[in-house]
Amino acid sequence: MKYLLRMLMISAVVMLPLRAADDVLSAVHGIITKTDAAAKTIVVKTKDGTEHTIHFVGKTTVKGGEMTADAAKDTFHGLKEGSEVVAHYTVKGTEKTAVEVDKVGKDGMKSVEGTVSKVGEGGKTIAVKTADGTEHVFDVAGHDTKTAAVDTGKAADKTGKVTVYYTEEAGKKVAHFFEKL
Repeated sequence: MKYLLRMLMISAVVMLPLRAADDVLSAVHGIITKTDAAAKTIVVKTKDGTEHTIHFVGKTTVKGGEMTADAAKDTFHGLKEGSEVVAHYTVKGTEKTAVEVDKVGKDGMKSVEGTVSKVGEGGKTIAVKTADGTEHVFDVAGHDTKTAAVDTGKAADKTGKVTVYYTEEAGKKVAHFFEKL
């Protein structure tokens, strides 16, 4: 029995990193060009014309979607063709599965363009200076976003521009996604 328990523990330790490697989180920013309720997919078209088919599952979170009674029952929670979104997804094989989809614009996430001027310790905050000289400081949400903040800060030089997508929570600006311009 002890031998079996040891083998299970060793298997868990070995398999956990392999499972974590499969769940790399990526993101895409664009416009929804098609929804398919039967297949539970959306197609997001980016600025460069690339189309990404992304599957919705029961655990997919939608932020900034319409919060009506009908939208709550809807697979896409009020997101529709023409909605500007940032879709965070994982890939298994060739299938992209949405973890979170954030609506951008009115009633959704806000955005600001500028140059990264400072990244706080461990990527917990990031400061972005806009063209008019205003500096915006953002708290950074989630581990993946903190990693992106640090990477963005390292990659951005004095002319490196980014768009930060954020929400306002409890009087603070919280960055959820960075896009290098």
